[in-house]
Amino acid sequence: MCGIIGYIGGRNASQIVLGGLENLEYRGYDSVGMAVTDPARDGTDIRRAVGEVSELTEEYDIIALDGTTGIGHTRWATHGSVSEHNAHPHTCCTERVSIVHNGIIKNYEEIAERLESHEFSSETDSEVIAHFLGEQLRNGTSLHDAIQQFAVQAEGTYAVVAVDTETGELFGFKHGSPLAVGIGDDEYFIGSDVHAFGEHTQDVVFLEDNDYVILDLDGPAFHHTEDGPVEKEITTVDESAVGNGKGDYDHHMLKEIHEQPDALYRLQESLNRSQHEKVERFVELLQENNKVLFTAAGTSYHATLLGVYYLQKAGIEAQTLISSEFQNYERVDEDTLLIAVSQSGETRDTLDAIEYSQERGAEIASIVNMPHSAIQRESTVSLEIQAGKEVAVAATKTFSNTVLTLLHLAVAAGYDGQIGNISEHMRSVIQENEPRIQELAAELADEDDMYVIGRGSTYPVSREIALKLKEVPYIHAEGMMGGELKHGTLALIEDGTPVFALVPEEDDEIVSNVHEVEARGGNVIHISPYYGDFDIPEDRDAFPLYATTLGFLLSYHLGRERGCPIDKPRNLAKTVTVR
Repeated sequence: MCGIIGYIGGRNASQIVLGGLENLEYRGYDSVGMAVTDPARDGTDIRRAVGEVSELTEEYDIIALDGTTGIGHTRWATHGSVSEHNAHPHTCCTERVSIVHNGIIKNYEEIAERLESHEFSSETDSEVIAHFLGEQLRNGTSLHDAIQQFAVQAEGTYAVVAVDTETGELFGFKHGSPLAVGIGDDEYFIGSDVHAFGEHTQDVVFLEDNDYVILDLDGPAFHHTEDGPVEKEITTVDESAVGNGKGDYDHHMLKEIHEQPDALYRLQESLNRSQHEKVERFVELLQENNKVLFTAAGTSYHATLLGVYYLQKAGIEAQTLISSEFQNYERVDEDTLLIAVSQSGETRDTLDAIEYSQERGAEIASIVNMPHSAIQRESTVSLEIQAGKEVAVAATKTFSNTVLTLLHLAVAAGYDGQIGNISEHMRSVIQENEPRIQELAAELADEDDMYVIGRGSTYPVSREIALKLKEVPYIHAEGMMGGELKHGTLALIEDGTPVFALVPEEDDEIVSNVHEVEARGGNVIHISPYYGDFDIPEDRDAFPLYATTLGFLLSYHLGRERGCPIDKPRNLAKTVTVR
């Protein structure tokens, strides 16, 4: 979940690393730090602060740090409290090695016990990496052997970037957490993903598990802990995938909501043209396998619930399971198609579900936003949702584009659905309804409990809207099937309790559930083409997208009314790369 960045070259490393940290802050913002050094001098300058990247720049003159090699880290806390001494980078006792780490070292206490002569200064699992490497190098072990020894002894997941102040080398190694190397003109970058350095180069090498790289000014040397030196392919990534900036918007979340029409149009063009052959192959796999099973987490899981609904309409039996519980509730075999859905393509629990399924002979397909991601690389066929970079922790345009991808697949597989001019309809939904959403947010800003009810295709929407109400304005919200109200939740409905009813058709069964709420004094807000205050197209198959977007806007404006940190909700991070 943390973000890591490294640089070696001829420029001011502190400036490069600082920019990379700002680009990676969506991965964690509990604390931040960097280390800068130069082969021409001894020692390393380390600066750390609690909070966001801005806290580091307010406390220190970062750009004044002298050095052409640097590493940086923005933290999402797992082991140890949020404090400056737990912030990265961590350094070994001799100060020769400084490291930044994303992941979890499960057996760090055992490794620390074997380093009994070392003095630890933090509560983190990560610090043991610096001391382990420092001990190995102090004893005359080569850097290659030190990394290989760590790979043998460490249990868990890790992506590590480190600097050796004695040689001036930058090095990185990984297992289970993502790490990418950027190839520039006589300068080199390494980071959690291409966002870390995308403004400097789009030429990237993606490391696989147990790969490691040693970087100096002569270029990268790639190795595998068991196989020795390896050749790696350089991939040129699409610049649109690494774009940044809020433009004229106050928050990334609002910008990304408003980007949905263009993102949907771009996706439709891609599915009909450049990705058409992959769509056909995807449909073949859907029809060839006896069992179709989705796995995903969070917002992507809610999208797969809609995918199940659409595929069932196409006559394809499908199910979905949350990735973190995959092994507890499902059994797969060689007749199973597992469809992994992840906006980042790096979600740890989803990768675990893939590995579990591969061991049992299942075919793997995927739907991702990030090209060349780990999940895509494990797939027989993979569709890219073309949403572009999404910075806000609360996923919006990636949800809409994932749902459209699933609807497109279902139609290609035989579902008599109507996609229509969804991008222009979405533009109209946003423009026509945002003023009313703003008014509604002001009316409901003091409410701490809300409910969202749906049926059929709108049940997943109710779950997704409730998630956003929790993530952004910190409101307790429950999204549920309307038919389940009477089985417990109705007891919580009091005078004025806000209940959002998703009503896609005039005679929808949800109307009877609305009457149940009204009879108990609940404040029913209809999201419907037929009832209430919103202007929504009469488009049955795309209604889930329009309704969810209204939920996105409501969550955003409620967050503003309640003074919440909209793009960076407390305790959350964008990309979940730990179990």
